[in-house]
Amino acid sequence: MNLPNIIKSQQLYSLAEQIIPAGTQTLAKGVGQHSRNVSPIYIEKGKGSHVWDIDGSEYLDMSMAVGPVSLGYCYDAVDNAIKEQLEKGITFSLMHPLEYEVAELISAIVPNAEMVRFSKTGADVTSAAIRLARAYTGRDDVLCCGYHGWHDWYISVTDRNAGIPQDTQNHTYTFDYNNIQSLLQSINDKTAAVILEPMTFTMPQSNFLQEVREVCNKHGAVLIFDEMWTGWRLALGGAQEYFGVNADMVCFSKAIANGMPLSVLCGIKPIMKLLEKDVFFFTTFGGETLSLAAAKATIKEMELHNVPEYLQKQGNTLYNEVHSIIKKNSIDWLDCVGNPVRTMLTYNHPEFSALELKTLIHQELLRYGILWNGFHTMSFSHNDSDIERVIQAYSEILPSVQNAVCNKSVGSLIKGELMKPVFRKTTHFNTKPV
Repeated sequence: MNLPNIIKSQQLYSLAEQIIPAGTQTLAKGVGQHSRNVSPIYIEKGKGSHVWDIDGSEYLDMSMAVGPVSLGYCYDAVDNAIKEQLEKGITFSLMHPLEYEVAELISAIVPNAEMVRFSKTGADVTSAAIRLARAYTGRDDVLCCGYHGWHDWYISVTDRNAGIPQDTQNHTYTFDYNNIQSLLQSINDKTAAVILEPMTFTMPQSNFLQEVREVCNKHGAVLIFDEMWTGWRLALGGAQEYFGVNADMVCFSKAIANGMPLSVLCGIKPIMKLLEKDVFFFTTFGGETLSLAAAKATIKEMELHNVPEYLQKQGNTLYNEVHSIIKKNSIDWLDCVGNPVRTMLTYNHPEFSALELKTLIHQELLRYGILWNGFHTMSFSHNDSDIERVIQAYSEILPSVQNAVCNKSVGSLIKGELMKPVFRKTTHFNTKPV
């Protein structure tokens, strides 16, 4: 099978990279996160779980817009709600009833969502949560575990921290997931907040989240769950419901509006009420109605069809079959990890780098018309035939990659550039000393 024709993609990108820094608005969509000169660069349209690039090729999409498309592209119930609201208006001079209606829906579903505010991106609401925690506790320091957006307080602990004052960097530190000792070694009476992704690709072990809750209680720190990925996928109530642990504040985005730009900050009243006067967090487009209409429709569809359960079922089928293929072919350097709703392949070979192996698999999946950037992000539109298509592709690709590993020919088979590492580190860095 041939690799896709990407002539128009390449031509457009050669122009775009001259005027758009890094060539993209979203790092995970950029050419570095795919194999340049092999992978398509621009998508023109999508429907369900499939997308079409500007060269006219169709792909089964396993990324789903890097997370936001939870139901599917051009999902009728959501698109109709957007169109209906569009005929009435987008943004107004006064508030719109949708602001209350969607907030009430979220408050009824999400544990501890006693009050709710809206914004546009995940970084908006995680940063607002940190400001609230600092105001509520009268403390400055933050401990984080995971990825929390582009704002100064978080990016200061990564290797992309140019332009951030040292004073800001001195107030944010990290701890390691599933390592309660690293939290205990870092937290003290100056800690305003502990913020973490309650799960990425590793399940919490030994009651880790419950212990984090207890440590925060003991030290008077605010516990914040960053649920950009777990929200509306693990359960309608998110990780709090799924793992049975309550946070003081919770941040959502991505899946809640099926692709429309919306983020949510919710939490307990004593903290959230500070937004009424003491803490300033207001945005022009927080009450923009198309995104709220999309969220209202998305939430209702998720409730109606029990979407989290469906994602678990489809993801579990893929997860189990990938493991079966790995075992059958004795591929000891490869694993599939995560919760079934969102899994990824991991690599551990003494001679070949993870990026080499990932790039080759990515390249070969393109021959099968599958768009993949390392992750399997389930949506409600991934039907049985989609899952079977991915399984069939892996059943043919993985044995051939294993042969390339054994024959030491991985490099010679890669036609494009190696995929680049994601810049962020989320463990074992900038950890506060005891």
